Amino acid sequence: MTLLYLALDFGGTKHAAGLIERGSRHWLGKRQVLAPPGSDGVTDRRVMFELADDLLASHPGKLAAIGVSFGGPVDWKSGRVILSHHVPGWEDTPLVEMLRERYRVPAIMDNDANVAALGEWRFGAGQGCESLLYITVSTGIGGGWVLGGQIYRGADSMAGEIGHLAIDPNGPECVCGKRGCVEAIGSGTNIGRAMNERRGETGWTGAEVNRAAEAGDPQAIAVMESAARALGIGIGYAITLMNLGQVLIGGGVAGAGQVWWRTLRAAAASYVLPQMRVEIIPAALGGESPLWGAVAGAEALAERAVDEVNG
Repeated sequence: MTLLYLALDFGGTKHAAGLIERGSRHWLGKRQVLAPPGSDGVTDRRVMFELADDLLASHPGKLAAIGVSFGGPVDWKSGRVILSHHVPGWEDTPLVEMLRERYRVPAIMDNDANVAALGEWRFGAGQGCESLLYITVSTGIGGGWVLGGQIYRGADSMAGEIGHLAIDPNGPECVCGKRGCVEAIGSGTNIGRAMNERRGETGWTGAEVNRAAEAGDPQAIAVMESAARALGIGIGYAITLMNLGQVLIGGGVAGAGQVWWRTLRAAAASYVLPQMRVEIIPAALGGESPLWGAVAGAEALAERAVDEVNG
């Protein structure tokens, strides 16, 4: 019988699910929807379960394991969501237990940056690299470490929160409550906010600011450079501490133009020792990095279960 792995990606603005056969590198099926306006944790779970149920009904086989990417801090050991910074109603949610009860298979969860880091290391731009930092830059900014071929999570399962390095104590307030965090300056949401403030307007998005910057708009260039510089400083600190082989950038803002990338690399290089490498490249899997990382997690979980049965 065909063994299947289910990959789920709970994002801040979208939800995606993918189904894959064991040993394959091609999706049997994939579904993605935008998060409903004003959604909460209950709504998000209902939407994701509907996506998963539709995939499983459309593709016969035996579900072997589920891997989950969640857009917020989680306690991966207990399988609980700690909270979502962007969607209410997720506080202390036993998501893994819910999935196990619903689908009667093993499940594993980690935050989206950790999962995406694993996906890029296993299937994407990080293949063959012993130490890397994956950074997702979209609604927020998060990071995930792979060190020696393993996710490094830290003592409280919260390692890699590069978006919450405070680099400017007088900067804008962040969702975490501090001021001047990398995320508060450099995320796609805050790129749009900064442009709105400069223009005295509303409605600018990060993507629109990027396009304006590439077209030569001086205010847009200033905003994109400020955002890139903030992230570059954070990356420089990370490289200085860990002497990484690679830094991979994913998320929507990774599609920015040369104004952003040039400033990002220059800022990071100025915050490391001269002998340290600064290899900052786009992630290869795009928006699917978390889904592929969830596949990697599900595969490893299923293999462990087989090993335990076989002694």
